[in-house]
Amino acid sequence: MSRPISKLAPDWWDYTTLDPELLADAARIDERKLKGLSRPGFTVHFYDSVEEFYAAEALEYIDAWRQSTPDNPAGICGPIGPTEQLPVVARIVNALGLDLKKHDAHFWGMDEWVIDGQPVSTDHPLSFAKCDQAMCFDRIDKKLRIPEKNLHFPTGDLGAYSQSYDDIRCVVMQGGQGEIKHWAFNDPLPRAGKYKDAPPTPEEYRKLGTRVVKLHPVTIVQNARTSGGGNVAMVPTHAATVGPKETWKAEKVSIWHPGHHDNPFGIRLTALMISKRLPDSAVPMSLLADHPNVHFHYLRSGIGKVEVEMH
Repeated sequence: MSRPISKLAPDWWDYTTLDPELLADAARIDERKLKGLSRPGFTVHFYDSVEEFYAAEALEYIDAWRQSTPDNPAGICGPIGPTEQLPVVARIVNALGLDLKKHDAHFWGMDEWVIDGQPVSTDHPLSFAKCDQAMCFDRIDKKLRIPEKNLHFPTGDLGAYSQSYDDIRCVVMQGGQGEIKHWAFNDPLPRAGKYKDAPPTPEEYRKLGTRVVKLHPVTIVQNARTSGGGNVAMVPTHAATVGPKETWKAEKVSIWHPGHHDNPFGIRLTALMISKRLPDSAVPMSLLADHPNVHFHYLRSGIGKVEVEMH
């Protein structure tokens, strides 16, 4: 039986092409049921305050960097979205006097915009590397900072970026969840060619490494909303992104849901699919069902409800 055509973008795969019964099940999940989706390998966490939420996210950086030594370098891969944890990371490093250079600590940026086949420079207003530097690394005392060579962004040799996940322990890969149910820019694929009638199998999608991708229209609109005041024209249509190949080399995948990136329905759907081991590449986040150590973090006030409200 053929799958439904997307209600969002008919030439693409996305969550609206799933079985309607699965979508209905996700919509019925309340807070108690959401917490109950934890299982071995997948843990759901709740936080009662914004401060606790972002402090917990920031502490994952500190924990990863404390594990790093020159003989066994380690680090964290972090997102832009959310970003509120980044200044907290810098403040904790400074308060503790944590010498990141001595620890040989590492950091990976998840993704970067691409225009005309080239990654944007830090002069671009939406540059993710620029945001990481301005909100975190430039705020760390100079004597404590990570060496430039230990900051890895997908902006040059993508093969070398991918190889770094073999050379250095990625203790944790953080992420947010976009409205198209991605982590990083692992968006669903276009409904074309060999994937006209069915999306890639989970096994096919998980083989994808760091690469330049064409972004789903929903992702472009979301980034305009969250980062550009709705100015869609300023958002690039392509990006370089860390792939599932590198993600599966991370010891832990940690996804943070403050409630304003994806909506109440979306943050339930992916948890349900991961919990019940229902991977489907139309919902890329669901592929984490097969990763051995995944954590979803919810700000309690951001969980919301999936019900009709007319505004």
